[in-house]
Formats: sequence, C-alpha cells, structure tokens
Amino acid sequence: MPCARTYLLLAAVSLGSSLAAQGEDRHAVPREHPRLFGSRERLVRLAEERPEAYRRVVAVARGGEADDHTKVVSLSLVAAIEEDEALAREAKAVVMRYVDGPIRVGHTPFAADLALAAIAYDHGHAVWSDGERQRLVEYINRTVDANVDSETHVFHNGWYGYKNWGIGLACYATYYENPRAAEILAALEEEFRERAAPALERAGAGGGWAEGYYIHYWLYEWLVFCEVARRCEGIDYYALAPRFFEQRAVAGMFEMYPGIAEYGSRRPVPMGDGGGRRFGGDRDKALSARRILVNRFRDDPAHRAVHAFNETTPRSSVGNNAYKDFLWRDTTVPPGDLEGFPLAHHSSGPGHVYARSAWDEDATYFFFRAGSRFTAHQHLDNAHFVFFKHAELAGDGGHYDGFGTRHDVNYHLRTIAHNTILVLDPEETWPGIRAGTVTGNDGGQHHDWPHHNGAVADAEAWHARRDLYEVARITAFEDRGDYLYLAADATRSYRAAKLEEFTRQIVYLRPDTFVIFDRVRSTRPELKKTWLLHAMRVPDEHDGRLVVTHGPGRLFIETLLPATAETRLAHGDDLYRYDGQHFPPARDTGPAPQCRIEISPGEAARQDFFLHVLTTADAATDSVPRARASAAAGAVEVTVGTARVTFAKDRLDVAVRP
Repeated sequence: MPCARTYLLLAAVSLGSSLAAQGEDRHAVPREHPRLFGSRERLVRLAEERPEAYRRVVAVARGGEADDHTKVVSLSLVAAIEEDEALAREAKAVVMRYVDGPIRVGHTPFAADLALAAIAYDHGHAVWSDGERQRLVEYINRTVDANVDSETHVFHNGWYGYKNWGIGLACYATYYENPRAAEILAALEEEFRERAAPALERAGAGGGWAEGYYIHYWLYEWLVFCEVARRCEGIDYYALAPRFFEQRAVAGMFEMYPGIAEYGSRRPVPMGDGGGRRFGGDRDKALSARRILVNRFRDDPAHRAVHAFNETTPRSSVGNNAYKDFLWRDTTVPPGDLEGFPLAHHSSGPGHVYARSAWDEDATYFFFRAGSRFTAHQHLDNAHFVFFKHAELAGDGGHYDGFGTRHDVNYHLRTIAHNTILVLDPEETWPGIRAGTVTGNDGGQHHDWPHHNGAVADAEAWHARRDLYEVARITAFEDRGDYLYLAADATRSYRAAKLEEFTRQIVYLRPDTFVIFDRVRSTRPELKKTWLLHAMRVPDEHDGRLVVTHGPGRLFIETLLPATAETRLAHGDDLYRYDGQHFPPARDTGPAPQCRIEISPGEAARQDFFLHVLTTADAATDSVPRARASAAAGAVEVTVGTARVTFAKDRLDVAVRP
C-alpha cells in the first residue's frame, strides 16, 4: 500500500518518562483464531469475570434488534465463547453483504465495513469456506487500494479512526491468508509514525484535540485498533504520541458536563462542529475510550481517578452497546481519589482549559479555548467560553445543520455565534469557507488560509506556515484551588487592518464567580467593538444586571466596563440576523442558545476595556453579591464579596486576594 503523503503534571511527567523508556515488545502475530480481542480462553475468562455484561451481549446476539455493527460484534463474541457455529454463520451472512457489495470510497464508513468483516471472520473462522475467505481477502485489498487517497489530512476527521482502524483489524484478522496484510500494516504504521503521531503531539498535547467535538466520534475506534495491534503484534502506538495518549483520558473526563443525563450518559461540552446536543451513541464511545486508556495506564494515579469517574456511569447508555462494557469495563482497576483530584486541566495543544468547582454532579463547570488553527471542523471562536450549572447557561451558538450550508458559514462557525469579541470594519469581506458562500460581515475573526476548509495536511505543513496558523494562545494558566487564573492573546485571530490587540483574562473565584477582563484596541476609533454572550434563555433584568435562567440553573451577568455600555438582546427572529441578512438554520440540532447578548461602548475609542462579573447559581437564588470596580493609575480593581482582583491595564498582570 503506498503511503499518502501538582498532581496531574507530576503524574504526566512520571508516566511519560516510564513509557519512553519501555520501547516496544514486538512479536509474531498469533496464528490461532480468535486473536483480535484475545484468544478464546481469554474471552471465556472475561465472560466468567463480567457475567452481567456478557448476559446482555448474549441477549443482543440471540434476539435483540440491532444495527449491523452491534449485531455482528455481539454475534461474533458469543459465537467464539460458546463455540456456536450457527451464530458465527449469522454474523458471516451479514458481513458478506459488504464483501460482495460495491466498494465504498472516500468520506464514507468503509473502515467500519472492514472492521465488521474482520471481527466476524476472526471469531467465526471455522465456518468460512476457502472461497469465502478468498472473497474476503480480495474485498479488503480492493477497499484499501480504492481509499489510498481518502482521509489523508491527519488533523481532520480522525484519519486514524475513520480509516485505519478498519484496515488494521482486517489485516490482523486475515494476516496469514492475505499475502498483502503485512505490507499494508507496515505502511499504516509508517504513516502513523511519520504524519499522525506528530499531529497528535502538536494539536493534542494535554489530551484535548483541536478538531473539537469530533474526537468523540473517531477516537474510540482508533483505540480499539491500538489494543488489537498491541495484543497481536506488540506495537505500542500510545508510546509514539505520549503528550496526547497519556493525558487523553483526563481531558476526556474534563470534557463531560457535570450531571448524569439521558439513559445514564454524560453530555460532552460543545467544541467546534457536532456538539452532541442530542443524545447519541457517541457518548458511549467517549466512555469506552476513557476505559481503554484507564486499562492501559492502570498504575497511574490520574488514570485511577478517571476510573472512579467512569464508574459513576457503569453501563453503556445504549443497550445494544453491551459488548463495549464486556470488552472494556475492567473493575479490577483500583479506583483513585476523584474527590481530591485537581479541578482544572489545561490542554496546551488545542488551547483548551477546563475547570469545575468540585467533582459533585451539581458543580459549576467552565470551558475556554484559545489556540491555533489546524482543521476545518474548528470554528472562528478564539477566546470563547461556556458556563454550566445544573444546565447550560452560556452556550455555543447556532446549529450544525450541514457542512458548508448558508447558516453554517455565515453563523454557526463564525465568531458571532460564540462568547468572544467582534470588531466591525464595514469594508471587511471574507472568502468562501467549506465551499460555502460567505455574505455576512459579522466583525469577527478571519479565515485567510490557503485551503477553503482552513485545514492543513500534517504537522510538517503546519510548521512550514506556522505564522499563518498560530493565531491565538493561552499565555497563563494557574490553579490555586480557591481561584483559577488564565490569560489568552487572540489578537492574531483578527485581521491586523482592524485590530491591534485583544487579550482576555479570567479569574474564576470558586465556586461560582468569574471575573472577565478584556483589552481591545482597534486600528481606528470608529470600528465598533462588541462583547458577546450566548444565553440559553432570554435573560431578565434585575437591579441593573441581566439574569439568565435555564431549568435549575441561573447566571447573573454584571457589566462594570465600559462605563457607558450599550446592551442589545438578539432573540427570536433577530437571533440569526445581522448585517441586514438572515441566516436561520435549516434544521434544529438540539438545545441551542436562544439569545445573543451584545454589549458595546457608548462612545467611540481606539482602546476599550470590558469588565464583567458572571456568577452561576441555583435557579431559586434571587441575588448574588454585587461587584464594584475602581480605576487607579494603570490598573482596574474589582471587589466581589471579600475577594479583590486587580488587573494591570497595559500588561497581562493580575493580583488576586480571594
């Protein structure tokens, strides 16, 4: 196959050093079947150790209605464990429709087709005739050859998840029948080492992923392949990108909103495209991905804490996904100290900060992002934040009604749909993005990249144009327990012709109060600046403050600067209207903000300071302490209750007295 061109910190350093020294324990691929998930003896032992999960797998295999994926995996596991040839033939009959059907090419789930065929073949090897085996091998090789040029951008669409997990499983399952299997696996490994691992190290350092929410769609499958490769051949793919894999389970835990939602699931925070606003099987993928990593790094204290978190949702939320519980829920991992675990995490690769008030289910939750550009599924949303208390309070605007739709390119991915800053130059224009036509001037962040999707092929290409893609960064991250401080510079996210400076500093006074200080300096005073917040419900006004109430949660919004602030609420028919145009979504993808709060200075100036105090609370809370601000020489001081926060006006300095 040709190649297509501190607790947490100490734990991470210790773990990384030990893994780097381990190297790989390569060995020959076992000849016996099954081998992808281990020998039959191992699977029988798992059935004895995990009887409740196995009982549910049997129920799906022997009777339940299920999609092809869950049905074939369940049938195959039970067939191997119970040596039931009838079930093995049933699984084979399903996958032969793929084997004998047309080859799927491009951005399609061809890899899932390959993986299903591999699992059915590996676990029911004895019921396949020589002719069927030959047809399977031909199908695998034709699919691989047809998709050499599919999904080659390693930052985009989870190259390893969508494509190579299926290719890898298919080659390991047919290793001794397929004369090309070893060659294809070697090419996969080479490309991962040369292109994908550097991308993970760059855009995934700290365990987050710049592509955003899409990590919940593809990571699980890739981790399945990593486990298969480790079991079948002794290749440790995790050791090739330790800055990502060793922190991914921790970041994945932080990406879950507090509270257990539909069917015992946890909802991930929205990041870029996707968003998970409606319940879906991606939530089970996120849980299983964390489980796989916890099992791998079980001796690490941080992963043991993640295991304790995972055990608060012990079953997959979709009943037919019982096989995921059977394969990956290992209760022999010692649970760690979740209650004493750090309450914030910084993923430097994507520029993500996650923070909580506690590990309780009713905790206040905060997410912030400011980072580089890597892929098309990112949004123009640097210095954007999200708040959650019992429910989403400040959210991510718009709907992912399609890739490149009129709503998508003019609202959903644009800065106007996020909790950050606009600077409106009436003469500014935007090129097309995602092959969609951009007609709205929102005053937001630019997208002047060589490719219309804003995507870059790999880490080598990113470094070659680093000046173009490195548009924002987190300059400070410090968690002192009773407060957290972060600072970000998003200046280069905007065109230099209109903006000279945009920095954002946030002091999170636990448990519920956020002080946000922004410096914005435009090139001309007449360019209007607007501070945005997307409220999940239309706010009321109480005693000079806006108050957002969403279900059992409430957010108090107090504007202290600019002194002559003008406030506009865009909701109803106005929500998706700006620049004299209307960009409503073509479909509703789930709960989204109902109101865009716009706050602008009442007087034109080149430099403006925005100072806000936001406080989360229960919906029954009528009032929270008022904030007071005073300006001294070169500084702004904020007092909230007994806390005092002082920001320097001309540099990113802060003093906090909680």
